[in-house]
Amino acid sequence: MTPDFPSWSGEFDRQAEKCRRAASTSLHQLEALFSPWIPRVCLATTDEGPFCRQRLWPLPLLFWTFLWQIAQAGASCREAIRQAKALCLLGGKPLPPDETSPYCQARAKLPLSLLQRLHDRVVREGEEVVPRRRLWLGRHRVLAVDGTCLSLPDTPENQKRYPQQNVQKPGCGFPILRLLALFSLATGMIVSWATGSWYQNELTLLSALWGRFAPGDILLADRGFGNWTVLGQAIQRGLHVVARVNTAKRRVDLRQGRRLGRNDRLVHWRKPTVRPHYLDPKLWASLPPELERRVLRVSLALPGYRTRSVLLVTTLVDAQRYPAEALGRLYIQRWQMELCLRNLKSTLQMDQLSCKAPETVERELRLHLLVHNLVRRMMLEAAGRHLVDLERISFAGALAVARRFGEAMLVARTKKERCRLEEEMYRLLAGDEVPCRPGRREPRAVKRRPKPYPLLNRPRHSYREIPHRNRYRATAPRTKRQSRNVLN
Repeated sequence: MTPDFPSWSGEFDRQAEKCRRAASTSLHQLEALFSPWIPRVCLATTDEGPFCRQRLWPLPLLFWTFLWQIAQAGASCREAIRQAKALCLLGGKPLPPDETSPYCQARAKLPLSLLQRLHDRVVREGEEVVPRRRLWLGRHRVLAVDGTCLSLPDTPENQKRYPQQNVQKPGCGFPILRLLALFSLATGMIVSWATGSWYQNELTLLSALWGRFAPGDILLADRGFGNWTVLGQAIQRGLHVVARVNTAKRRVDLRQGRRLGRNDRLVHWRKPTVRPHYLDPKLWASLPPELERRVLRVSLALPGYRTRSVLLVTTLVDAQRYPAEALGRLYIQRWQMELCLRNLKSTLQMDQLSCKAPETVERELRLHLLVHNLVRRMMLEAAGRHLVDLERISFAGALAVARRFGEAMLVARTKKERCRLEEEMYRLLAGDEVPCRPGRREPRAVKRRPKPYPLLNRPRHSYREIPHRNRYRATAPRTKRQSRNVLN
């Protein structure tokens, strides 16, 4: 190879092999799997910022390790570090340190702007490839909105940003983060989200999400959003709303208004006299004094749902173009939002975040949503290749396939082997369909009973355990001796 410098030939061969290996193989199994949607150039080293210099945890290794830790649903930082060291040994890369402190400090410096760009890239690419038949009536993008609460570690920093409920004693509760998310029915991805504390309601957080809508989109929501304020802001932005009427706050008489069909009326809602506290005075003054809305009662024929008949309000007033049956079927699809939150909180274990500082909590939340969207992007690709219904593909099954096939793609030696693994992966996803069971009842109840331990109703340092007498009963009457032990 180097006839003029024979003593350098071995060094040249080693450097050439190292360059070939760096160019042909992936750093991480998730990189080998998700590289079509997150290419290497997105994680390139910048000229300035926290990752501009050579670090113990380079930006690509840190990002994919953090993403792997989230995808494992409950993996510890120590396990993530061991996994990263094994991959670095396999690829001939510098080894990261054994301690968890450098890894946690590096996670806290992940640029939020980078995570937002990656999220927007995945969502935008998924919307570009979605077929038109996935849109409602072939022309409308539907975004379902719903909120949930997440539990955080009980640290002073988290308590300051996301305080616990005021009915709980100090040291006995956990910080609570309120999350409001937008879910796309066409792609199955989380398009955007807003966070706040327990004391911020969902209508307050919705004001931060209006910019994610495009004119002509449909906001699909439950009864918490079926009020005059939400409908007025949607009309002002050229959007449509399909929501359930909150009959506890607004009484609706279907005998009034112009008749469009059976249990279908066109009514006028007057502007409330009191401005909501979460709305800006200038925005409130710009809303019209009266709105023309369509109110209809639809019957949900699918057995297994808790409600058989619902009262809907919508801005789609054309009864010929948007019949009542189509609106009823659309509201049934709102259940996909509930399943999405269940996948995030149960399958990915996002209901209890593990980071101890608010800044790292925000990054952990973003990585959870990014893992969800990447798995959904795999499901969308499998549905498009094999012409199956996206709702029939299991999220938990797709996550399990991603974990195992990512490892196989990492050790594949040729591009042909990787392509064959990719085809087999999408075939498995499309072939393992969730059974279609429209009459199946799924009550919100658990069968397995929890352990009957007493509740921690005072700080741990001042709590004395009740003497163990074969069993615990939280509701059992206490003896005088047990009461004295608890108070002491």
